[in-house]
Amino acid sequence: MASSSERRPSWTFLTNHARVLVAISRDPGVRLRDVAVTCGLTERTVQAIVADLEADGYLSRSRDGRRNRYEIAEGAMFRHPAEAGHEVAGLLSLLAEDPSPARR
Repeated sequence: MASSSERRPSWTFLTNHARVLVAISRDPGVRLRDVAVTCGLTERTVQAIVADLEADGYLSRSRDGRRNRYEIAEGAMFRHPAEAGHEVAGLLSLLAEDPSPARR
């Protein structure tokens, strides 16, 4: 039997949309290719998620030379009724910190 540290979890607490938003909040100039690697998704999936987030007003995109720059919408609220009344910014500020062991 594999130990709990060797098994891959069958579920996670955050959705792919949340992971992409966290990655963008850490680096607003990040390339979607790099977001895909960080999140363990395909670049096409990340592009679709960014389109969803942009269409629903969670972020905006602007050109910065040859690259895109993203801005998280201030005051964006969670969509699910269970989190109603809470801003996404609270979660992003918690998760946007550098997770490296040196900071712990």
